[in-house]
Amino acid sequence: MINVAIIGYGNLGRGVERSIKQNSDMNLVGVFSRRQPVDVQTDGAKVYIMDDVLKMKDQIDVCILCGGSATDLPEQTPALTADFNTVDSFDTHALIPEHFANVDQVAKKNNTVSVISTGWDPGLFSLNRLYAQSILPQGETTTFWGKGVSQGHSDALRRIPGVIDATQYTIPNEEVITRLKAGERLSLTTRDKHFRQCFVVVADGVDKDQLTATITTMPNYFADYETEVNFISQEELNANHKKMPHGGTVIHTGTTHENSHQVIEYSLKLDSNPEFTASVLVAYARACVKLAKEGKYGAHTVLDIAPSYLSPKPVEELRAELL
Repeated sequence: MINVAIIGYGNLGRGVERSIKQNSDMNLVGVFSRRQPVDVQTDGAKVYIMDDVLKMKDQIDVCILCGGSATDLPEQTPALTADFNTVDSFDTHALIPEHFANVDQVAKKNNTVSVISTGWDPGLFSLNRLYAQSILPQGETTTFWGKGVSQGHSDALRRIPGVIDATQYTIPNEEVITRLKAGERLSLTTRDKHFRQCFVVVADGVDKDQLTATITTMPNYFADYETEVNFISQEELNANHKKMPHGGTVIHTGTTHENSHQVIEYSLKLDSNPEFTASVLVAYARACVKLAKEGKYGAHTVLDIAPSYLSPKPVEELRAELL
């Protein structure tokens, strides 16, 4: 039985709790939150303040970190990895190498394992990009996200001073997708592939023009995209923009011969982005514990971990069932 601690109890944390219930080899030790009180849905599981996590070190096999990438995880993951095996969903793509290096140093120093940047992108989509590029080296890979709510980008909006609440949709360019599937070779910019649509609730007296400029020039989030900012009421946001669908597609077009064109496509259509991301985190928490038992300390990503480590089944059973 793998004993799991959930760190943070927002949408992602609640999704992790639901996923743990579906995995018979997982046990929820408790939820550690900065917000009190929190009602959890698992019988016997308790809620603790963050300061209590070290007191329960001997009871926890792995911590699943459910904070945001903008400010939480860059500090939380290295800090907790000093004492625990950890899994996070850090998703600021440009900063992943830096985050990996920071966490890797801590994990190796303290004989722990951390699996970073786990989810579907980065995560499962990263794997599919690797597979496709390795199999068809003469080709190009393009990734599209949406239409859906980006948790990371929505969180980044909500952390801007003056913003009360916000939801951000990522919308792919369907015309470009159709042309790629037909075998066209296109030279695309970031702006060509996606459009970002923001719905924002602000406090009284906020300069909306200045806030729009702050959003549309935010590096790593909105600066490279065509971005639309809509200011609406909390009531409208609650009524129309609180669901969390998402998904996306990885398309790799390549050739194995001058007259032989191949297309590899992997796609996801998700009713709940946080619940699906949480399910990926839980699977990699299992892998994290297996790596720790083998003494493979340090930081790891989905690119480093064998697929069999995700499953609770013995590898002999997996070979018989899946090959």
